[in-house]
Amino acid sequence: MIDSTITYAELEYFLLIFTRVTCFIFIAPFFSMNNTPRRLKVGFGIFVSFILFNMIRPFEAIEYETVLEYTIIVMKEAVAGFIIGFGATLCSSIVNFAGHIIDMEVGLSMVTLMDPTTRESSTISGVFYQYMMMLMLIVSGMHEYLLKALAETFTLIPVNGAVFQMDSLMNSMVRFLSEYIIIGFRICLPVFATMILLNAVLGILAKVAPQMNMFAVGIQLKVLTGLTILFLTVGMLPGASDFIFTQMKKIVVSFVEGMM
Repeated sequence: MIDSTITYAELEYFLLIFTRVTCFIFIAPFFSMNNTPRRLKVGFGIFVSFILFNMIRPFEAIEYETVLEYTIIVMKEAVAGFIIGFGATLCSSIVNFAGHIIDMEVGLSMVTLMDPTTRESSTISGVFYQYMMMLMLIVSGMHEYLLKALAETFTLIPVNGAVFQMDSLMNSMVRFLSEYIIIGFRICLPVFATMILLNAVLGILAKVAPQMNMFAVGIQLKVLTGLTILFLTVGMLPGASDFIFTQMKKIVVSFVEGMM
C-alpha cells in the first residue's frame, strides 16, 4: 500500500512552498495571463509545489511560537514569490512602452484595444508586440527557465530564509529602468527614425508647395509608412525578444540576490 501520511510540520512546510509558487504564478508572464482559468493556475501551483516539496526533502521544521509569527513567515514567502515574478513582468512591459511610442509617431495613439492577456487598454502596436513577445517566450522555452529559476530560489533562499535588502533591490530597479528605456527605444527605433525623416520631407514640401494641405497628406503617409515599417521589421523581433529575455534573466537574478 502507498503510505500517504503526512506530518503537521510537513504540511506547514508544503503550504509555505505553495504560497511562494502561487504568488509567482499569479504575476509572472505567460503564467499570469488572465484568460487562463484561476482554478487551472491553482492546480498548476499545487502540482509544482508538490514536486518541489519532494525535491527539497529532507528539510528543517519551521519554528514559531504564535500564529502571528507563522503569518509573518507566510507573508515573507508571498512577497518573495511576488518579487521574483514582478521582475519578469517588468521586462515584458517593455514592448508596451515601445508600442506606445510607435503609435504616437504613426498617429494611432488614440486607438486602443483591450488586451485579453492583461485586461488592460493598450495600443495596436503594443498588443502586436505583446503577442509576438509571448510567442517568442514560448518558442524559446523561456517559461521553462522561469520555472527552473523559481525552483532554484528554494536552494538560494530557503523557506523562511528571505532577507529583504532594500538597498540592493532599489539599485536593481534603478539599473533596470535605464535598460528599460534603452531596449524600448531599440525596438521602436526603425519607426521612430523613419517618422523623423518623413516629417522633415513633409516640412520641406510645405515650404516648396504651400498650396498643398500637408496636414491631410501627412496623416495618411504616416499611417501607411508606419505600418509598412512594422511589416518590414518583423524579422527583427527575435533579436528584440532576445534583448528582453536577457534583461529578464538579469533582473530576476538581481532580485534573488537582494533577498539572500
